[in-house]
Amino acid sequence: MDRVAIVILNWNGAGMLRKYLPAVLANSGDGVVVYVADNRSADESLSLLRTEFPACKIIELDRNWGFAEGYNKALADIEAEYYLLLNSDIEVTDNWLRPLVGFMDLHPEAAACQPKLLSVYDRGAFEYAGASGGFIDKYGYPFCRGRIFDTVERDGGQYDSVTEIFWATGAALMIRASDYKAVDGLDGRFFAHNEEIDLCWRLRLLGKKIYCIPESMVYHVGGGTLPKSNPMKTYLNFRNNLTMLYKCLPDNELRHVMRVRLFLDYLAAFEMLLLKHSVKDFTAVLRARKAFGRWKNDFKADRERIQSACVTKKIPERFDFSLLWQYYVKGNKRFSDLFRSH
Repeated sequence: MDRVAIVILNWNGAGMLRKYLPAVLANSGDGVVVYVADNRSADESLSLLRTEFPACKIIELDRNWGFAEGYNKALADIEAEYYLLLNSDIEVTDNWLRPLVGFMDLHPEAAACQPKLLSVYDRGAFEYAGASGGFIDKYGYPFCRGRIFDTVERDGGQYDSVTEIFWATGAALMIRASDYKAVDGLDGRFFAHNEEIDLCWRLRLLGKKIYCIPESMVYHVGGGTLPKSNPMKTYLNFRNNLTMLYKCLPDNELRHVMRVRLFLDYLAAFEMLLLKHSVKDFTAVLRARKAFGRWKNDFKADRERIQSACVTKKIPERFDFSLLWQYYVKGNKRFSDLFRSH
């Protein structure tokens, strides 16, 4: 059994592999095995791995399963104490892995953790997809230490403390294999987006803890598969976020939160149409709501199982305020601002 299995899920990412994989291999250390799981790429990824990176173990998937199910398929055949799900567009640093492994070894209550993510393009700023640890508001809107909506802070060490978080980014997620398997991994039906938040929420409901370990630092390109303005990304984010809420919210909150989200989602759709002039994003939100309505019953058994197994009703890192109100009405654009006024 591997001590740590670093697993990079790849789809047509030969350029990213060529650029960032050498540092992963050079800075992994003893007891670490690096895998690349390929989602049936059509580019030169496989030939590149075989000729230039023979130290990597290759897992060839039979089709593009997406992020969530792609990882489930890949990890099913890997025996390890810890999995580290790593995006192909992550630039690791010399000492990135040791703090993560060391923390997990000393804290058995921790199911997962993440490093601090900074931007490849602006190395003094946080990166959108995870920054220094993820949280969520009452209505399902995710945010980070260092990033709220599109406001990304510069890193001045203000979020360098080890802290409990609600969700760890899927861009660089270390998780105990036993905990991953205990909750049946990522929800493959999501395909991509919100799947790591959903996974972490299910773990938190079981009383497990998630942490950010800022001593570990990596740089992230971000948007390697879909650009931020892509309507498909909008569709997946809204559909999957609603599904996650349906699965994980306690009974006494579900009806209220879903009613508020109905209003807020249509408000967001018309904002995209009227202010951003994006008909495609407007349509994507409407399609996402319809898709959620069509498949909601498919998740009824999941919801019943999650709620019956729940041991933690109140998760402190899910904050009891509206992030939209804080950001747009009160003008709190930074993570630290939220707690001076709330």
